[in-house]
Amino acid sequence: MLHKKSSNPLLVVISGPTGSGKTTISRKLVESSFNSVFSVSHTTRNKRPGEKDGVDYHFIEREKFRQMVKNKEFLEYAKVHNNFYGTHKNEWLNAKKRGFDLILDIDVKGGMKLKRAFKDAVMIFILPPSFKELLKRIKKRGVEKDFDIVTRFKTALRELDFAKKYQYNIINEEVEEAVNEVKKIIAASKSNSSFLMKFRENFKRDIERFLRNRNV
Repeated sequence: MLHKKSSNPLLVVISGPTGSGKTTISRKLVESSFNSVFSVSHTTRNKRPGEKDGVDYHFIEREKFRQMVKNKEFLEYAKVHNNFYGTHKNEWLNAKKRGFDLILDIDVKGGMKLKRAFKDAVMIFILPPSFKELLKRIKKRGVEKDFDIVTRFKTALRELDFAKKYQYNIINEEVEEAVNEVKKIIAASKSNSSFLMKFRENFKRDIERFLRNRNV
């Protein structure tokens, strides 16, 4: 996918309970976009079948993760299901430098940290279409090592309490429709970003200055 630079790149946070489809939506969004990149988090959890280091996650040991926390290398980090996850500062710095939106698929705890730190962050919470569908999706994860369905649902309950703190909630009944909804949200957010508000104000001042000089 060729990328096109944006004059006001956004930090887009996508969260939701296990089985909501947030990762699939995030990946498809980047695949179908000309100006966004996926944030590859660091994690201490084991690699799942089919996952690639540096593509799905940066898989590291707990001691290295602790050292990175000590060195203040993360924009945010959180403990989820007994493993640590974190977004390295360079993910955003590199995306912004290249003029790309950064798509983050992260837990609600990390999402809230970024919401406080970045006033222009676009906060999107993905909801599964029903409990029945969520149960079906989570059961598919049962093949994972150390999987605990009770823990997953307890976490889902906690995460749902945070949904109202996100600017947008999307029900993921069909993936392509959900991806299109996210695209519309990002487009609308760009038109209302502080970058454009400042641009419009500066533009108005330039016109006013021009008119004053003409004694109009």
